Amino acid sequence: MTVTRRMLLAGFGAGLFAGRALGQVAGVALPATQIPALGFDAEPSIAFAKLGGDVGFAVLDAQSGEVVSHRHEARPMAPASTLKIVTALYALDRLGAQHRFATRVIRDGDRLILAGGGDPLLDTDDLAALAARTIAAWQGPAPTSFEIWGGALPQMGRLSQSQDEHLPYNPSLSGMILNFNRVHLGWRQGQMSLEARGSGLSPRAYTVSIRAVDRSLPLFTYETTEKKEAWTIARRSMGKSGSRWLPVRRPELYAGDVFQTLCRAKGLVLPTPRLSTLTPTGIELARLESAPLTEIVDGMLKYSNNLTAEVIGLAASGKSDPEGSAHAMAEWLGQILPGDEFAFHDHSGLSAQNRVTAMTLARLLALESARRDLPGLLKPIPLRDAKGRKRESPIEILAKTGTLNFVSNLAGYARFADGRTLAFAILSGDEARRAATEGQELPDGVSTWTRRSKEMQQALIEGWMGALPERVAAPAGATGTLR
Repeated sequence: MTVTRRMLLAGFGAGLFAGRALGQVAGVALPATQIPALGFDAEPSIAFAKLGGDVGFAVLDAQSGEVVSHRHEARPMAPASTLKIVTALYALDRLGAQHRFATRVIRDGDRLILAGGGDPLLDTDDLAALAARTIAAWQGPAPTSFEIWGGALPQMGRLSQSQDEHLPYNPSLSGMILNFNRVHLGWRQGQMSLEARGSGLSPRAYTVSIRAVDRSLPLFTYETTEKKEAWTIARRSMGKSGSRWLPVRRPELYAGDVFQTLCRAKGLVLPTPRLSTLTPTGIELARLESAPLTEIVDGMLKYSNNLTAEVIGLAASGKSDPEGSAHAMAEWLGQILPGDEFAFHDHSGLSAQNRVTAMTLARLLALESARRDLPGLLKPIPLRDAKGRKRESPIEILAKTGTLNFVSNLAGYARFADGRTLAFAILSGDEARRAATEGQELPDGVSTWTRRSKEMQQALIEGWMGALPERVAAPAGATGTLR
């Protein structure tokens, strides 16, 4: 969502895209000027990285909310996947930690309906368990009609129109999700397979096909009909053996095809699956519920799954379109951090139009550090030596990365065992180079640029932590951890 000047004057954007006052964190006033700083100069580390573009950061004491260091902290920049921190907190607040998504099988006369409930973690093994429960509950002749319903969530052809068609992190979205709406492509000595790969079961995917063609570029091409998806792959890119995931664009038919295969293996023959556009009614034969939302959020933040982020954001807002859902999340954040500047267009951070400031992310991290045990949901980020190998350090980093082409961010917590903890957000991006390579997979120079940015992030964190004063005595009740 982008808020215009006219919206602001009309009051539409109040608390959503307003000024840059620093406001309050954990009840502590943060002055807009004369912000205290650690005795650490970040500029040499930033200059050494030679990133071009811009680098902004904000660093707060996680317990008091005091700002201890900052640079371009109020400059809106692309958050990339650090936006998932906002999405996680939004979903937990609106849906509750114990919310579960349900996949159901419904009987309506001689019709069998597989009804997706938006479970983002449903895989082939789960679907096999649902098939077994369905067969145990079914009585009488086999169904004469088999339908799949995916209307529990808005349906999108792909999460981002600007990203390449074949990227596995850019699948379709629907209320019917299987294997993150991906199909596994494998090849060996010219023989290719497409499988609905789960943890234990990997049946063939009949609704998707692929063939190798003699060309160098493009790497993949794609087309679809009502009943099938068809890919081609450049033969010269394959080598003797290999594998990768491809996105699924017809998720209802994909799930229906796999469910049909699993039922047939257990003795129930279903007709050819077809789409249902009507909310299903009838008798529920079987149900499979997801893990609680806390576990889903934990996995989303650690593995940065875009589909999961969009699913829980849409479920939390209840909106019928992604843009409206992002708008609702921005309004929610505006109530928590009034006066901050940000603009959201999705829940995953894939859109390069998203904007947030380093101060907004750092303030949110400081505010939510203990209230929702946010550090416990974030991924440990190891410190590395000059050769990229993990090394021991007294500093523990729990954070979320965010990466687009020529955008590399890190937001989270750095702490010592004695409990001294900083909440930080580092945003770095070269907007001109990002725009020039939008949607490309690993354009020239991006790997080196990203590596230099990560090295800079580590240098900044070590500098800030090294400048922290020693804790003379821990406060009463302190345990040395935020958890």
